[in-house]
This record gives sequence, structure tokens and C-alpha cells, in this order.
Amino acid sequence: MQSTDQMIFQSIKSGDEKALEMLFKEYYQPLCRYANSYLPDPDDAEEVVQGCFIKLWEKRENIQIQSSVKSYLYQIIRNACLNEIKHQKVKKNYGEMMTYEGTPQSESSDQSTLKDELEQKIAAALQSLPQQCRLIFTMSRFEELKYQEIADQLNLSIKTVENQMGKALKLMRTQLQEYLPLIVILFNLVLE
Repeated sequence: MQSTDQMIFQSIKSGDEKALEMLFKEYYQPLCRYANSYLPDPDDAEEVVQGCFIKLWEKRENIQIQSSVKSYLYQIIRNACLNEIKHQKVKKNYGEMMTYEGTPQSESSDQSTLKDELEQKIAAALQSLPQQCRLIFTMSRFEELKYQEIADQLNLSIKTVENQMGKALKLMRTQLQEYLPLIVILFNLVLE
């Protein structure tokens, strides 16, 4: 890593907002152009870059950069763009499915109540996970990232990610054990 990059990044890690602002001003436009090479909409590209800088700030204390800050930034932008492409594809497929099948029929109030209760329990179980465990679980299950992508973004070994996911799944199963029959019933109602 270049010495200037090292100094700027060390300042960011210690909570210096001015150092982050300096990094942002230096790299924002080039990173937006780079993100725009993946995402055709410039607004989406800017949103991805801004989101990455926010995550960089939030996770600054845990980030370890082995190469240069510049290459690290380009790597996280690339990963975020690929995730955004995946997310857009899922939204598009869902929209097409809803158009094809028509609008969903209204749920009975019992189904709605069961669904709301289950969603609350899942959210509570998720919040009970340790912070790193919850982050890895969320990235895997909700952002649909592969373990290697999570390991790269969080600068962890893939083994650590696998162990944390195993721990998260075990804790979630334990927390939601009494609701497993409810999950089966809801899935059956949805599939009918």
C-alpha cells in the first residue's frame, strides 16, 4: 500500500471523517464511471458507490486492506455492482411472474396474522444473533452472496464465514423451532 493511502486509511479507521471526505472526493467520480460500466443507469451506479462509502465508514474498524486503498475500493464496487445486477434480475423476474399470474388474491385474515407473527419471530431471532453472525447471515440469505464474496467483502477467511453461517443457522433453528409447523402450513397455503 502506498504511504499516503496508508495514512488516509489509518485516519479513517480511527474515525477521522475528513479523511473519508478526502478519499470520497478523490475516488467518487472514477468509481461512479467504473460502476456505470456494470450498471447502465448512472443513478444506480452512483447509489452503489455511495452505499459502498457508507459501508466503508460503518465497518472501518474491521477492514484490513492488503493491497492499495484504490484497488480495495474498485473491488468492493465491482462486488456491489454484481449484487445489484442480481437484485435487479430478481425484481424483474418477480414483476414478470406477477404480470403473468395476475395480482395475488387477498389473503385471509388468519393467513395474514400467521404471516405477520412469523415475520416478527424471524426478525427477533435475527436480532438475537451476534453482530458478525447476523451480518454474514444477512449477506448470504438476503443479499444472496456466496461465501467467498462475503469473505472478500469482510476480509475474513472463507472458513470463518462458513463457521459463522453454521452458528447462525443453528441459532435460528433453535429460536424458530416452535414455528417450523407454521412455516410448513404457510408454504402449503402459498403453493395452493
